[in-house]
Amino acid sequence: MSESVTVLTDELLYGLPQVGAPFVLPYMLDASDDYPTLSFISRVDAVNRSTLRSVRLDGCSRPTMYMASPYDDVSIAVFAPGTVQTNYGTAGLVPEALHEMPRKHAEFANEIAFICDAMLDGVRLSATPGLEKTYDQIAADKLDGQVFAAMRKA
Repeated sequence: MSESVTVLTDELLYGLPQVGAPFVLPYMLDASDDYPTLSFISRVDAVNRSTLRSVRLDGCSRPTMYMASPYDDVSIAVFAPGTVQTNYGTAGLVPEALHEMPRKHAEFANEIAFICDAMLDGVRLSATPGLEKTYDQIAADKLDGQVFAAMRKA
């Protein structure tokens, strides 16, 4: 494992929107029972080298409540071409950021404290996990456009 860094690489800073739906997994403590929990983020974008913005499709879900709770420490695994990076830091709800959306969404700002390469020495990720949308592709593309426009406006 390599040394940690404190900012996103150029590949992630400029590449996340081009990936489409990057595979991103946040880990945090459940506010109700202090157990670690894992979730899924539907969309993610880099605001700058030290801040990620992420969106949960369901603004009322338990993972959304965890990230809006007093437990703001979070680690986010980002599957990138050839590697998995773990971003450690804090996350907080961006209030009313996506209130114009047709469905309830929740947006979070993840302030990165440091980043570690989660891969073992001598190996690389041979394929980045992909997502297949199982609903209307035209509606999915429209929703993606609306969400990313609102994220960048916030």
